[in-house]
Parts: sequence; structure tokens; C-alpha cells
Amino acid sequence: MDIEALLHKNKIKYTVLFFLFAAAAVVIMLCTIHMGAMNISAPDVFKVLAYKLTGNSTLLLGVKDNEAAVIWDIRLPRIFSGFLVGAGLAVAGAVFQGILQNPLADPYTIGISNGASFGAAAAIYLNISYGLHIPATAAAMAAACLTLAMVISIAKKGSDFDSSSLIIAGIIVSSILSAGVSLIKMMAGENVSAIVFWLMGSFSGTTWNDVALLAPIVAAATAVSVIFAGQLDIAALGDRNAESLGVNTGRLRLIYLVLGAALTAVCVSVCGIIGFVGLVVPHLLRLWITPSNRVLIPMAALLGGDLLALADNVTRTVPSGEIPVGVITTLIGGPFFIYIFMRK
Repeated sequence: MDIEALLHKNKIKYTVLFFLFAAAAVVIMLCTIHMGAMNISAPDVFKVLAYKLTGNSTLLLGVKDNEAAVIWDIRLPRIFSGFLVGAGLAVAGAVFQGILQNPLADPYTIGISNGASFGAAAAIYLNISYGLHIPATAAAMAAACLTLAMVISIAKKGSDFDSSSLIIAGIIVSSILSAGVSLIKMMAGENVSAIVFWLMGSFSGTTWNDVALLAPIVAAATAVSVIFAGQLDIAALGDRNAESLGVNTGRLRLIYLVLGAALTAVCVSVCGIIGFVGLVVPHLLRLWITPSNRVLIPMAALLGGDLLALADNVTRTVPSGEIPVGVITTLIGGPFFIYIFMRK
């Protein structure tokens, strides 16, 4: 049975699962927004949300000003940022695993994350040491774009580049940038904690500006990834077979490299490095649902967003104090991936 027949046969199942993942996202957001250091009742949460949606100030009767500010200005941007970053990393993981034909590929394989980390670390160091005001997010995005250009220029042979060359070039550039981050941390001295905390991955301090940055890029990159997903399925047959079926593998690889790099760069620039989401989520969906990228990519976006939003809620509600979410995803995702790998 070919992939088209398989998709048609399971269309109802995929549709149901898609809406279940979407419903889970709504439930997670509504159930976690009242949780935190300040315990706010569910009715007060709905009053604030209703006021923001309708503009009717009478709905805020009985709600304290600081509670309304915590809900709208602190928790909601953080929850949305967590969902969008999880979605972006999961889609980037699915894209890189497909285009590089490597089951161990993830959003950090070709060094984009280390590029973003280097840019952010350099900005934080310069701001602390020399009183500059360089936005860490902008520096991370710019450094990530330069890293992608470096990787492509190193990997390119003639007018094309293959997956092996990209991975090797990514390892080389990533190692150099990792050493650069270590050098910056050493130079930072007593101020190194600010850099280390950012690198561990955290959504503390995210604002609506971060949501405004994430939302269009994650949505657009995911949409374009789904549009070309059929060609990505064909590319899994190998370059020669794919080209005989009319797929321009060089162009397709470049498109997905740019999409995956854009997703990784914007996610890392907002919250730092968060591991295993982009590696584990696509694997779970391939094993339990389907290997078809047309179904896999949108489902990965929803499941990745659900898992990271849930994980971030755990990190901010622990009694002993907030834990960087990157630590949680690695501690849970690592052993879980080992289990999946050994069982499958």
C-alpha cells in the first residue's frame, strides 16, 4: 500500500488525533494559568480574560489589580511562548530529520543553536561589562543567520550540497562556536551566572513582544513545511529516485534548511537552549501514528507545544523555586528517548 492510500485510509484517525492535540493545548493553557506562586482562582482568571476580550471593565469586579497584571502580563505571555517554542522546535526536528535523512537529527544538529547562543552570550557579556544595550534576542537571531550561511558555504560542493556534508559542516561550526561561548563565560567572571541561566533555557521574563516575534515565524514556517511535505516524503527515497520523480532535491533541501534554521533561531533567541523536544516528539509520532510528513509536521507542532507548555508549568510551580525548563526537558527526554530506542 502506497503512502497516498495509507493517508486516505487513516484520514479520520488523523483528523481526530489532530483535534485532540489542539483541544489538549486549550485545556493545558486554561488549567495552568491560575497556577503559580500567586494562587489565583479560576473564576478570577476567566473574569480577566473576558475583560481583555470584550473591554467590559465591570467584569473585573472583585479582581485585584495585581492579580489581573500577573494573569495578563506575566503568565499568559509565558504560556503562549512555551507553546510556540515547543511547536517550533518539534517542527524543526521533523524537518531536519527528514531532509538530512538522519534519525538523530534535531534543531541543533547543524549548529544553529550554538550560533544563537554565541550571539546572545556575547550581547549579555557586552551589556554587563561595558554598559551597552544590545538586545540579546536580536543578537541571537543575527548570529544564527550567519551560522547557517557559514554551514551552507562550507558544505556546498559546486552547485549542490548533500546531507553528510551539512552534518559535518554543522559539527565543525558548532564546535568553534561552543568554544566561543566557553570563552565568553570565562571572560564574564562573576557575571557568568546571567549567561549560564540563559543557556539552560527558561521562559521567565517573556513578554507579549516575544509572543509577537514567535507567532508569525512559527506559523509561517510550519505552513510552508506542510506545503512541501509531499516532496519531503519523496526525498526519503534518496536523491536519485526523488529527482527521477521530479523533485528538485537541492532546492528542497535549501528551503527546509532555511525553515528549520529560522524556527530554531527564533526559539533559541527567546528562551535559550531547550533540548530533546525536537528530537523526541517527531520520533514518537513516527512510531505511534505515521511517518508521512504531511500529517507528522502539523501534529508535531501541536504535541511539541503541549509538552513544553506543560513542562514549563511544572518548572514554575515547584515549591523549591523555579527550575530552567531546559533542565527538565533534558532530564525527562533523555531517559525516555533511551527507552524508545531500546524498545523500537
